[in-house]
Amino acid sequence: MALDLNQQPQPQNTSTDPRIVHARALKSSQADRSIYNNLITNYSKSNLLSYSLRLFNHIPSPNIVSWTALISAHSNSPLSLNIFLSMLRHPTLSFLPNQRTLASLFKTCASLSHAFLFGLSLHSLSLKLSLHDKPFCGSALVHFYSRFRSPDNAKKVFDEIRERDVVCYGAMIVGFAQNSRLVDSLSVFADMRSSDVGSTMYCVSGALRAAAELAAMEQCRVIHGHAVVSGLDRNVIVGTGLIDGYGKAGIVSDARRVFDENLSVLNSIAWNAMMAGYAQQGDQSTVLELFHLLEMRGFAPDEYSFLAVLTALCNAGLAGESEKWIERMKVRYKLEPGLEHYTCLISAMGRAGRLEDAERIAMAMPFEPDAAVWRALLSFSAIHGKADMASKMGKRLIDINPYDDSAYVIVANVLSGVGRWDEVAEVRKVMKDRRVRKEGGRSWIEVKGKVHVFLAGDRMHERTEDIYTKLAELMEECERLGYVPVWDEMLHNVGDREKREALWYHSEKLALAFGLVSGAPRGKTLRIVKNLRICRDCHESFKYISRVVEREIVVRDVNRYHRFLNGSCTCGDLW
Repeated sequence: MALDLNQQPQPQNTSTDPRIVHARALKSSQADRSIYNNLITNYSKSNLLSYSLRLFNHIPSPNIVSWTALISAHSNSPLSLNIFLSMLRHPTLSFLPNQRTLASLFKTCASLSHAFLFGLSLHSLSLKLSLHDKPFCGSALVHFYSRFRSPDNAKKVFDEIRERDVVCYGAMIVGFAQNSRLVDSLSVFADMRSSDVGSTMYCVSGALRAAAELAAMEQCRVIHGHAVVSGLDRNVIVGTGLIDGYGKAGIVSDARRVFDENLSVLNSIAWNAMMAGYAQQGDQSTVLELFHLLEMRGFAPDEYSFLAVLTALCNAGLAGESEKWIERMKVRYKLEPGLEHYTCLISAMGRAGRLEDAERIAMAMPFEPDAAVWRALLSFSAIHGKADMASKMGKRLIDINPYDDSAYVIVANVLSGVGRWDEVAEVRKVMKDRRVRKEGGRSWIEVKGKVHVFLAGDRMHERTEDIYTKLAELMEECERLGYVPVWDEMLHNVGDREKREALWYHSEKLALAFGLVSGAPRGKTLRIVKNLRICRDCHESFKYISRVVEREIVVRDVNRYHRFLNGSCTCGDLW
């Protein structure tokens, strides 16, 4: 087999250097193929891949273990696929690949963007060899499909595995989480816990990732309890996942408790997660305090540390401080700000009404402005009533994505607010001609450990009648307190009654009503997550509802956290 890596060996500690074991084996008359197979593996673990290949070429009759060891040694490169093809073409081949051979090959395919078709061929081979339902091969196949954004195929493979072990469950939990199938990820995690197959850091961190994206506080606590029972709560990756999960659920006090309990073992990633949790709340003082403590602990702040600081300053509306930190990042820490850092600065300036300065930075920064930059400028132009600026930003956003419904709606609203009806009609015509449809709103709320998802106008929930009855009661009470519907984000030419009902049945309002009828204890905070920006009417109505129900309501939309209490919101009506 004439394969050569042309790779120079790296120096190794003599106490663990496999070359010493190899030399002893050559001197021994009892050295056999199994020793050489183990040496191939040891050479790869010691970063001496050229030695593993050279040794393999000197094995008189390599068996499937020999070939698998060599394939596994090169699983991080396309060479493993070439080695496999060489094995199949070998003139003296008298054996077939086993599940470990295929598992290693699936790992290689998952790491290569161009190897999807090769992976499909391997899947076909695994079916012919009846290896697809074996745990080792099956879990690798689940990982392969998940990496190629095919979670449904991954789930089909998972369901076919006869005796699932903790590795199989871990692959499916993480696979769903990576593909934004968050509820499914948590469902598989629950199945794993009831199946009594044990647990690993990989499973727990994957479930925490799903819970964090859902802002599912109760799920975070369930997973936390599982980690404690499993002895995984002191693991640095699990600890970081808990900090991230509690932080994204808006429970920064719980995140801080985990942070303080594990402080001695945490790395800079965990520190950044803790700062990000405070940043989402706009708590810039605590973020800055942690930033300085991070340095005192001997860690070097990185781009994520600065992103947390800038996010906190942006949410707090501190444009001047944001400018200073961008400059400090470049001059003192020798770090080049990325697009996300500039977006925070631009948003902070827009929030402060410095729209021309924000636009100048957007045009001068060393990056092509993306949709997030123009959307931020568009939103703040609308908030500050700058119709010309909003129209210009809207055109730039539409140039990037002609089907971004928010651009048309916001521009039309601003123009209508200053009476420029001809331009409003033109915006609506373009939107109609291009068949731009408003993206469907989706909100979810966690009740008694279960996540309930709602769409706008949703009538699929088993408690639909109770939800709509409760919502009607809430809106009537809000109107008695002075609530007036905000129509300006609606483009439909319909009557006031139809408009009112359309506003009432937004997904976040349905989720809120369900939270109230589901028996949540009096005074308990209701936590809702929205996939889009919360609309102005829902924002206004939630301020009134917080007075009606006398409890805190927390909404995490695509932009930030909103905490409604006693008729006001922590965002200051700027989002």
